Amino acid sequence: MKILHCADIHLGSKIEAKFPKEKSNERRAELRASFSRMIDYAKDNDIKVVLLVGDVFDSDRPLKKDKEFFYSVIRRNPDIDFLYLRGNHDIMESYTEYDLENLKLFSETWQTYTYENVAITGIELCAENARSFYSSLVPDKTKTNIVLLHGQISESEGVGKIKLAKLKNKNIDYLALGHVHYFSEGKLDARGAYVYSGCLEGRGFDEIGEKGFVEIDIGQEVTYTFVKNSYRVFDEIAVDITDTQDVYSACRKVKGFVKSKREDILRIVLMGEVSYDCSDIEKEVEKQLERDYYFVHVKSKVMQKFDIEKLSGDISLKGEFLRTVLQCDEHTNDEKQNIISIGLRALDGREAE
Repeated sequence: MKILHCADIHLGSKIEAKFPKEKSNERRAELRASFSRMIDYAKDNDIKVVLLVGDVFDSDRPLKKDKEFFYSVIRRNPDIDFLYLRGNHDIMESYTEYDLENLKLFSETWQTYTYENVAITGIELCAENARSFYSSLVPDKTKTNIVLLHGQISESEGVGKIKLAKLKNKNIDYLALGHVHYFSEGKLDARGAYVYSGCLEGRGFDEIGEKGFVEIDIGQEVTYTFVKNSYRVFDEIAVDITDTQDVYSACRKVKGFVKSKREDILRIVLMGEVSYDCSDIEKEVEKQLERDYYFVHVKSKVMQKFDIEKLSGDISLKGEFLRTVLQCDEHTNDEKQNIISIGLRALDGREAE
């Protein structure tokens, strides 16, 4: 028997990530398409059960088109059972449809659905059960047990927290988790494993890397495989441009350094120290790469060397700033150079860290 484990789809997400409006709309559509592609995979591989481990929607008030899309997928795939455990984003029931035979829901007490010798048990975490749900879980040791939870692994107990130590030796073969947006796995105990499937599609630069779902294969033992499914991958790449002589050569170095796929979404972080004016380097690099990738955002952490002797004589706010820094005895010359570089960027109205 095969089962799919996915979570954190976040239908209706704003997908801001510095995108222009049209690309945000495209990415929201790709979230829906990614979900459809996963269901096509299930049909092609004769998979009859899909675990939705929280945050199918990005909010408790999903857009009408996202709600209608989700329930349409379920309605059009009657041969697949969808086991939907709500997470912290979609915990309210105001939009849930109950008239679908193949949509199985969970609640704030443990509930089990059985397929052959496989028992799938889940509970939606809340303030009332945050500490008690461990003791009330009693899986049948003669069955293959899959347990669903949505929350963050923690050493402590509380709302939204999952203490793995309290789930050990409970006859769990596979602990299907949601909430963390990247694939993660580990041993729960001698019998079972815990797995975060991650999200189906990255939505910002805090969700870099391949995204997808997990295929669980239940035979003599339980095995699982991460399946890549995302249309695009967010990636962050640091490029040191210290050895460049001007903005043009910096752009050429970045273009030669980046080896991502054309459909990817990139953040280029420029590093190093240069002696030329790099005030508009972010825009220049973005312009050079915008036709090569779906979307490129450039962030500069480059320090510019300045002719301090020349600038310190200026009768201006910049000159006064330089003189103040140079007269300070609390910093080394290197520290003063960094302070001056950051300060001048700020005075020019550019991003400074």
